[in-house]
Amino acid sequence: MRAFPPRLPGQPIFYPVLSEAYAAKIARDWNVPASGKGYVTRFLVVEKFLDRYQVREAGGKDHLEYWIPAEDLGAFNDAIIGQIEIVAEFG
Repeated sequence: MRAFPPRLPGQPIFYPVLSEAYAAKIARDWNVPASGKGYVTRFLVVEKFLDRYQVREAGGKDHLEYWIPAEDLGAFNDAIIGQIEIVAEFG
């Protein structure tokens, strides 16, 4: 599978993060308590697509992420190179 699911109405932005450590913190500390499971995925994205967006700091210098509006998720999925790999699972 190469695509992420559509965003929910209360989630207008997709937040791909730039480090595995930050992704693991989200999966372990936020997703497991909220839903019982958390996953860390790794994938490549065409750089030209990402150039349209700023890297944002979310609460600390090690918490870097892109903010991809939900309406751009189809184009984001098209810009994924290769497969999405699950690198960690929590819960």
